Amino acid sequence: MSETRIGLIGAGYIATWHADALAATPGVRVTAVCDLSTSAAEALAGAHGAQAFGNLDDMLVAGVVDAVHILTPPDSHEALAIRCLEAGLDVLVEKPVSISAEATRRIADAAKAAGKRFAPGHNFLGLPSYDRLKALVEGGQLGRVSVAEITWALPLAPLRSGPYNLWLMREPRNLLLELGPHLMAFVVDLFGAPEILYAEATNPVALPGGDTRPQGFRILARAGGVNVTLTLSMVETVDDRSVTLRGSSGRARLDYAQDTLVVARENASDLIVNPLRHQLDLSRQHLREGLRNAWVQARSLNTRNPYGQSFRGMNAALYGGDTSRFAADNAVTVMQALDDALARLPHDVLKVKAPAVQTRTPKPTAMVIGGTGFIGRALTRALVAQGRDVRVLSRGRHGPFPDLPDQVETVGVSLHDPEALKTSMEGIEVVFNLARALEDTWDAALKNDVGVAVGIAEAAQAAGVKRLVYTGTIASYDMSDPFRKITEDTPFPADMTDRNMYARSKAECERRLLEMHRDRGLPVVIARPGIVVGPGGPLQHWGIGRWHGAGAVRIWGHGRNILPFVLNDDVADGLIRMIDADVEGQSFNLVGEPMLSAQGYFDAIHAALGARIRVSTGNLHAFYAADALKYMLKKHVLRKPGVVRPSLADWKSRAHFSPFVNAKPKAQLGWQPEADKDAFIEKAIRSANLMGL
Repeated sequence: MSETRIGLIGAGYIATWHADALAATPGVRVTAVCDLSTSAAEALAGAHGAQAFGNLDDMLVAGVVDAVHILTPPDSHEALAIRCLEAGLDVLVEKPVSISAEATRRIADAAKAAGKRFAPGHNFLGLPSYDRLKALVEGGQLGRVSVAEITWALPLAPLRSGPYNLWLMREPRNLLLELGPHLMAFVVDLFGAPEILYAEATNPVALPGGDTRPQGFRILARAGGVNVTLTLSMVETVDDRSVTLRGSSGRARLDYAQDTLVVARENASDLIVNPLRHQLDLSRQHLREGLRNAWVQARSLNTRNPYGQSFRGMNAALYGGDTSRFAADNAVTVMQALDDALARLPHDVLKVKAPAVQTRTPKPTAMVIGGTGFIGRALTRALVAQGRDVRVLSRGRHGPFPDLPDQVETVGVSLHDPEALKTSMEGIEVVFNLARALEDTWDAALKNDVGVAVGIAEAAQAAGVKRLVYTGTIASYDMSDPFRKITEDTPFPADMTDRNMYARSKAECERRLLEMHRDRGLPVVIARPGIVVGPGGPLQHWGIGRWHGAGAVRIWGHGRNILPFVLNDDVADGLIRMIDADVEGQSFNLVGEPMLSAQGYFDAIHAALGARIRVSTGNLHAFYAADALKYMLKKHVLRKPGVVRPSLADWKSRAHFSPFVNAKPKAQLGWQPEADKDAFIEKAIRSANLMGL
C-alpha cells in the first residue's frame, strides 16, 4: 500500500505538533509545507524532508500531496479547505474548523461533492485515555450517565499580557470559538447533538484601548438525556482540563491534559471497610496511571507527552483506524452548538468596542519594531504621550492601539524584506528594534535573529534614520559570580558557544551592530532591560524561575539574592531618553533599584494579592546535570541537529547572582527608575492584574 502524502498549510506553532505526530504515523509522510512566510515553511519542511512552498497554488500544481492539514488562522479555513477539496485532496482542518456552523456546512458540502474526506482537528478525541472512557460509557460500566462536567481551566496569557493581534483576541466570540471545540467535541462524540440551555461570560478584562474580553464561559446543555456543564476559565488557575461523568454505577474522571482516567465505584463491603476499600481502589488507579505515563515518557525519551499523544491518536484514526469521531457531520454539530451558545450570550458581551474615530492621518517620526509586545506597547504609548506619531511594525495590521488612530499606524512588513523595511522607514527619525527570535539552532538564530537585526540596521542607515535603538538582554552577561558587580564596562564572555541560544544570539546581534557603528557610522544605541514587570506583564515570568502552572514555581537557585527587576514604564522612559542623548555607540543596562529577591517577590505577591504560590528552590548543579543528560539523549539517541548544552555558568547566570550597578543610565540619560519599594510593588504586583481577577 502506497504512502499518503501530506501537506501542511501553515507553519506556525501548531504545525510542529502535527508534523511530529505524522512522522510517527504508519502509512503517511509529510511531503510539503506551505506558508506565506517562506522562511517558516523552509524551516519546518527541512526538518521533515519535505518541499517548501510560499503559496497554495504552487503546492497544488506541484502535485506532491494527497491530503492536507490546514493550520492557518480560523478565518482562512473555509476558503482554503474548499480550494483543496475541489483540487481532489482530503482535508483535516485544525479547530475551530471555521468561524460558524454555516461555513462548516459549506466545507462539508464541498467534501461531499468532491467525494473527499473532511475531518475536524479535534485532537483530544485521539487520546488513549479517552478511548478507555468511551469504552466504559458504551459498555455500561458507569451505569446510566446522568451528569457530565467538562472543564477547560488553563491560564490564557494573551488576555492579560498580549500579544493582542492574534485572531482569538480580535472579538470576544473568538475566545469561545478557539477553545470551545475541545469541550464540545467530547459532548458530541459521547452523547450526540446538544441542546444549549444557558450560556454566560465571566471575568471581563480590559484590553489596551478599553475594549473588554471575557476570561471565562459557562454553558449548560442537555445531550442524549445527560445534563452537561461546560466551564471555560482562562484566569491564572491550576490546570484542570477534565471530563467528569457521573453514572448510576460509577464516576469517571478523565484528565485530558495528563492522559489519565480514574473511575470511582461503590463496593459491597461493610461500613468500616467500605471507605477504606474505596480509597485504596482510587489510590491504586492513580498509581497505575502515573506509572503508565512515566513508562511512556521514559521509553520515548519524553517525545510522547499527552498533547503529542492526542495528535498521534487522531492521525492513527484518520489514516488507518475508525474515522467516525472525526466525521464531517460531527464538525458541523460542534460548530452549531457553539453558535447556539453564542446566541444565548447577552449582546453586549460579544460587542467589540468601536475604535476611536480617526481625525487625521498619522505622520510618524518614530518606528517601533515589536510594538505589539510587552515593552513595545508601553514604549509606543509613551512616545505618543510625548507628542510623537508612531509607526508600529507587526506581522499583521491589527495592533493594541484602537484608541490612538491619529497617532499610531500599524503596518505589516516582513523583517526579511530589505526593500520593504527601507520603504517603511522613510520619514522616520528613530527606530526602536525590540524584535527577537527564539530559535533552537545556531543556524536558525543567525538567520532569524542576527540576520534580521543586521537587515533592520542596514535599512535604517539606507533610509537616513538618525538613531537606531536596539534592545539586547542582560542574559548575555555571565551573572554567576555574586562578588562581581556588573556595569556596562563588564564584557560578555569571550566564548558564547556554551551559553543558551537566546543569550548567545543577542550578544552576536550587539557585536555586529557595534561593528557597523565603528566601520560604517551606524547611529546605534543598545539597551539591555532587566527582569521587566508591570501592568500587562505575565505572572509566569521565566526570568525568575521554571513555572509549573500558575501555582508552583521552581526558582533559579536559592532565591535570596536581589534580582534586577525593572518596571515596564521605566524601561520605556529609558528607551525614549536614548533618542536625543549624545550616546551613539554606547550601551545601557536598564535595571531598576535593588529591592526584591525571588523569595521576596513571591512574598510580596502573597501580601498584596492574598495568593500563596508554592515556591521551591532550584539546585543549579542539578539543573545542569539534568540538562547534560537531555543533551546526550537528544544528540546521540534522537540525533537532533544543532543541540547545545549550556554551561554551569549559564545555569548560574539564570539566578542573576551578580548585582548590577545602574549608575550609567542615571548619569548619562537622566534616567530615574522607581526608587520607592511600596510604589514599585503597587505597579509591579497590585495594579498589574497578574491573576486576571
